Amino acid sequence: MSVFFFLPGYAQTTVPSAASVAPAAKPAPVVPASVVSAAAQPVAAADANGWTLVRTIGLVQPGAASLDRRGNLYLADGQNNIHQYGPDGQALNTYSPPQPGHTAQIEAWNTSKVLVFYDDRQEVLLLDRFMAPITQVRLPDLLDGIVRAATLAPDDRLWLLDESSLALRQYDPTGQRLALTTPLDLLIGRSKPDFRFLRQYQNNLYLVDRTSGIFVFDNLGNYRKKLPFPGLSAVGFRGDELYYLTDQTVRFFHLYTLTERTLPLPTGSTAVNQVLLGEQFAYVITPTGVLVYKF
Repeated sequence: MSVFFFLPGYAQTTVPSAASVAPAAKPAPVVPASVVSAAAQPVAAADANGWTLVRTIGLVQPGAASLDRRGNLYLADGQNNIHQYGPDGQALNTYSPPQPGHTAQIEAWNTSKVLVFYDDRQEVLLLDRFMAPITQVRLPDLLDGIVRAATLAPDDRLWLLDESSLALRQYDPTGQRLALTTPLDLLIGRSKPDFRFLRQYQNNLYLVDRTSGIFVFDNLGNYRKKLPFPGLSAVGFRGDELYYLTDQTVRFFHLYTLTERTLPLPTGSTAVNQVLLGEQFAYVITPTGVLVYKF
């Protein structure tokens, strides 16, 4: 059975002037988004930690987020709209889903596609770079279990964490088949994992278990090692470093030299949910929006 569906009219895709687009399944008044550019105000100086505020973006309940190779930011809001911003935080496009669902993960590192994983609907949606829908994959058509995390490989294959059978699976959309399976039961042992995040980067696959750390596999799903960083829900990558947020500090781990370093958050930062780092700009995500910094 074919599980990819072309979606010529699947959802509303707009270029917002300064508005948040309400989902088609839940009509709502358009609420102007609060976007304040620091450039329109007196020039801000770098704080004691080296951060310079560039822009403030007001957004209701920011959720899953990702950066693409060009430095564009993709961010879900409380209504599961997906917002696309330029590297400096300028609004570009908005994708509004036709039905409600929880956006568990966004993956934008692929050169031509953006993955959106809805864990409650058990569905993967692929968007193009203009936020128009390309295809969707109904995961119950592929396997019997529940998928907890999903990501997109550079070759357009899907990596899926099958929580029901404790297995890492790779789906080949060209052949419409499950191409690889890596059992995880021997790696996990008697522990109770809490898988949160999945990401392929530089020919390795990183599976974040909040309970015990980060499992690292090669691009064929073979287990390589485990990084002892528990308590995480997501990680990011910049150059040859893995980074994560903990205790109001961004911690870096070099993937090859295994050295570590830290970067304090901007002065006065409170209630920070997530931090994403591009080449020139950083995005500090709070419960009420995004602060865009140069650093």
